[in-house]
Amino acid sequence: MSQPQKSVANPAAGNEKRHRKNLLSVSGVLLIATLVYVGVYLISSQYREVTEDAYVDGNVVQVTSQTTGTVTNINVDNTDMIASGQVVIALNPVDADLALKRSAAQLAKTVRQVRGQFSAASQMMANIELRRADLSRAQADMERRQSLVKTGAVSAEDFKHTEENVRVAQASLTVAQEQFAVNHALVDRVTIDQHPDVVAAAMQVRDAYVAKMRTQLRAPVTGMVTKRSAQVGQRISPGATLMSIVSLDHLWVSANFKESQLNHLRVGQKARVIADIYGHSVVYTGTVIGLDAGTGSAFSLMPAQNATGNWIKVVQRVPVRISLDTKEVAEHPLRIGLSMKVTVDTAERAGQTLPTAMKTAKQSYATSVFEDEEAGAEEIVSRIIQENIAARNKRGTS
Repeated sequence: MSQPQKSVANPAAGNEKRHRKNLLSVSGVLLIATLVYVGVYLISSQYREVTEDAYVDGNVVQVTSQTTGTVTNINVDNTDMIASGQVVIALNPVDADLALKRSAAQLAKTVRQVRGQFSAASQMMANIELRRADLSRAQADMERRQSLVKTGAVSAEDFKHTEENVRVAQASLTVAQEQFAVNHALVDRVTIDQHPDVVAAAMQVRDAYVAKMRTQLRAPVTGMVTKRSAQVGQRISPGATLMSIVSLDHLWVSANFKESQLNHLRVGQKARVIADIYGHSVVYTGTVIGLDAGTGSAFSLMPAQNATGNWIKVVQRVPVRISLDTKEVAEHPLRIGLSMKVTVDTAERAGQTLPTAMKTAKQSYATSVFEDEEAGAEEIVSRIIQENIAARNKRGTS
């Protein structure tokens, strides 16, 4: 009876032995895998710098008034997307219209006055010829009477009168010549439209026209409206901030690394950027484009004063600017201030911690919205000048 029991016990013992062997094998594999993973992690971590103290940053462009006025229209509101050059706020144009009309009237008056100076020059030249003829006639009369005085045909008193006539004629000629010289200095080697008085009056028209154009406040960039503070009926002054526009197509990440992490950071290194809003499902490709010139506390409103007896060392952080791929940002939009996690690959350490050269004169940020403010003024100035010059020609031909 004992023999069958022994045959039953042996298979059970063999299974337990095999199970224990398999368990040891799996444990060994897991241990080796863990050691390999830890080793790889420790090695790779030498070439990575990670921070979660990072946020989306960008340009917040302020819309400000360049002139005084009262708000009459607000065409956009917060969260609206607008295009560069779009009118966002309109001011009451009455004052600007009146100023433009006054300057236009003054320009017309100035053109007519200068036109009169040109006409006076011709009249004064004719007057000189007339005075010169009077002088010649008086001198000839005096010469005739001078020979007659010796014969007694003309009295001395009569001859004295002829001498006075010569002096008067000479003085009249001198006055006419001086008047012509004064007038000639005003119009010499210049046309009516190039006369200094006309040019100054034309500048007043241009100034008034630009002031009128500035009653229409335009968006300097394309982006999203935020922080609108303007209200209808509000009286504003030059420089007053009325709203802000965030250019969402040009964003970057400001990653604050500890000072102990900066040793191997270089300009041009690649970064792996993850936004909390999307999680690990979206990974942005970034590039280190610069390390700030100081720590965050150094540029705060109240910098730390460490020259005290109660000094406590605090690890400082330096903002590192990381650019983002514009195509990736377009596919997965971001907002300024969103939290980010940044991992910089520091394996390539041949770069510089500072840019090697200054930027060229080419501007990174620019707007052309304000370039054409004076475009229509030239047409108005030219029309006023030509109309008032033509008035002289019409009078001369009639």
